[in-house]
Amino acid sequence: MFSVIGVTGQVGGVAARLLLANGYDVRAVVRNPDHTPTLREQGYEVSVANLRDTQALALAFQGAEGVFVMLPLNFDPSSDFSEAREIASSLHDAIVTAQPRKVVCLSTIGAQVSQPSLLTQVRYLEEALGNLQMPVAFVRAAWFMENALCDVEPACESGEIPTFFQPLGQTIPMVATADIGRVVSETLTEEWDGIRIIELEGDRRISPNDIARTFDRLLGREVRPKLVPRDAWEAVFRAQGMKNPGPRMQMLDGFNEGWLKFEGRRTETRIGRVPLDVVLRELIRNAC
Repeated sequence: MFSVIGVTGQVGGVAARLLLANGYDVRAVVRNPDHTPTLREQGYEVSVANLRDTQALALAFQGAEGVFVMLPLNFDPSSDFSEAREIASSLHDAIVTAQPRKVVCLSTIGAQVSQPSLLTQVRYLEEALGNLQMPVAFVRAAWFMENALCDVEPACESGEIPTFFQPLGQTIPMVATADIGRVVSETLTEEWDGIRIIELEGDRRISPNDIARTFDRLLGREVRPKLVPRDAWEAVFRAQGMKNPGPRMQMLDGFNEGWLKFEGRRTETRIGRVPLDVVLRELIRNAC
């Protein structure tokens, strides 16, 4: 049996469905008990646990062949990332108590980087779980293609999508959440010793120009990327309600300047199968 966090979301949902489809027993670990009836109808065992509740998490992980854990990325964290530190500590202590045979953790490109950014939250999670006395695999995923969801409305309505990635022709690693979930499910069923680091990206790197051209083709209308100037970022994010936009700005700087990247040593590399146009077509179908 595998315990999976995030079953109602993108990555955890894909991983759990694939495990279930392949005949494995899956315990869905959810925060909201309202999901329980539907998940049970789908064939899951259900355990309700808040990510800060160590005791409930330990019960959710107890008796598991393997567990999948992740950190909900907080786009407006405290300056000391206290929220991420608390969840990382809770997950660590729950795993130590429950003693599953192995752990797979969703991590991120750039998790090895010491320079602060929004992704520092995930580095804290890697550090917390890196000393566990059982096999642990960190799946360091590239930028989610599904983050283009915020581009769908402006692409459909005005044909102009604002972008913080710059210059417009510079490519960065991206990957579909379907590929991340697939790699997570495959890794959970594998055997290994010690720490594994799996770096995962799509079959090609993608620029803002590439995203605009793909929208252009799928929508049958001209779509252009529009740079949001660096000196306007803070005002834009604060207008969206953010109190501490600094880490998000540092993350974007990291991609634009090239220091948020894959480690490329002592790691495994996986290449995704789902192309950008498939992801954007689904986002358009659901939103436009």
